[in-house]
Amino acid sequence: MKEFRLLGVKINPQRKSNILEQIKMYIAHPRGYLQIVSLNPENIIEANENNGFKRILETSQLQIIDGIGVVLAGKLIGVNLERLTGVDLMDDLVKLADELSLRVLLIGGKPNLALRLAQCYSDTYAQAKFIGIAGVKNIKKPLRSEEDELFSIVTAYKPHLVFVSFGSPDQELWLDRHKKKLLGIVTMGVGGAFDYFSGKITRAPKFIRSIGMEWLFRLIVEPWRWKRQLRLIKFLWLISLSAFFRHSGDPD
Repeated sequence: MKEFRLLGVKINPQRKSNILEQIKMYIAHPRGYLQIVSLNPENIIEANENNGFKRILETSQLQIIDGIGVVLAGKLIGVNLERLTGVDLMDDLVKLADELSLRVLLIGGKPNLALRLAQCYSDTYAQAKFIGIAGVKNIKKPLRSEEDELFSIVTAYKPHLVFVSFGSPDQELWLDRHKKKLLGIVTMGVGGAFDYFSGKITRAPKFIRSIGMEWLFRLIVEPWRWKRQLRLIKFLWLISLSAFFRHSGDPD
């Protein structure tokens, strides 16, 4: 798949198989920094309003096409994209951790959620090791003491995989800010994935996910998310305008 831009954001799409292969190679021969970012309508709109976040999305080592809206937008401009949600990739990587006997660190989420999920994973995947910590209470104003304690755990534990659940764009900005302390580790912001895997929130049935309507299911289950969906409307509007001007400029 060729690199392209969507609403000004540079996207380098890859197949799921290729993404997993690159992660395996990095784990076997860790070098430098590796951050996985999710591309969905909300993040694309945020990137248009936040240059720091846009830089992270564009320079991250791996991008995944998380939202069905991005897939549909690709079709409008003639690009076929393979969708891979952050939840699904995290699930694949946890299973890989068990297969390769890796160490996994879960950071963030609601109080004690990371700890409970780590215990749940430990019961299910006996070959891998899991630790869950809250990390910081307020990601927008993290305390130096909180981060010092967190990175002392990172140094001692030496995780292969770090999943951070602070919500976008905070989790991506936080990881990027501390990337020098996370060298040789696969890092990924996973939003609300901890809620799904812990059973705190029910994920949409597979059929609903397969037709790209998981966003609607989440809105029904979590109606407070309606304000976030306004960005989806803005995304669709901007994509429609972009497609219109693209086609109107084509020769007859």
